[in-house]
Amino acid sequence: MPLLEAAGHQVFAPSLTGYGDKAHLLGPEVGLDTHVDDVVGLVAEENLGDVVLVGHSYAGLVISSAANRIPERIAHLVYLDAMVPRDGETAADVQPVTRQLIALAEKSESGWRVPPMPEQPAPFGLFGVTDPVDVAWLRGMLSDQPVRCLQQPVRLDNPAVNAIPRTHIHNVGAVPAGVTRRPVPPIQPNGTAAQVWELPTGHDSMITMPDELGELLLKLP
Repeated sequence: MPLLEAAGHQVFAPSLTGYGDKAHLLGPEVGLDTHVDDVVGLVAEENLGDVVLVGHSYAGLVISSAANRIPERIAHLVYLDAMVPRDGETAADVQPVTRQLIALAEKSESGWRVPPMPEQPAPFGLFGVTDPVDVAWLRGMLSDQPVRCLQQPVRLDNPAVNAIPRTHIHNVGAVPAGVTRRPVPPIQPNGTAAQVWELPTGHDSMITMPDELGELLLKLP
């Protein structure tokens, strides 16, 4: 945020329901639709337009459905090492390994909590973060994910959403076993050539390569 704001941009990093300063709202009723409401509500509350929506990981689903709801306010979609869905797909459709997490949550004592992925030996670390100081900071921010986030389908049935340009940023460092990335089609839904950038780091590039990530985002038109 500081890097983008220093370049003159207005930046919002809202906490989705159940995370960050909204962690106390975590519950089994929270799902993908809840998080879409969070984003759409922020855009409406702040009366924003010409918005660049950046979605990291699971939030690729969130920005997709949000743009479907308010395409007239969205200027660009950025999928940051993110799930890139088609209409009607769930997280399990986009990232099959998610089905294992859903099954574990359903069989757990709560029936709905999906715990964060555990830290792995380098170079995988905790979501690609390996520096001990950064790992400790990140671990203190993590919370469980409601299983409904992985079960509710994305809506991309508004034809206007197809006109929004997209950029894909792939973090191409070490990738844990079982995690796959859907190939980006050479042509975007709006008919222009796909734009794919890469960062040589793990999944959480906003922590491990914030300067480089900021520079890429500042390249957007």
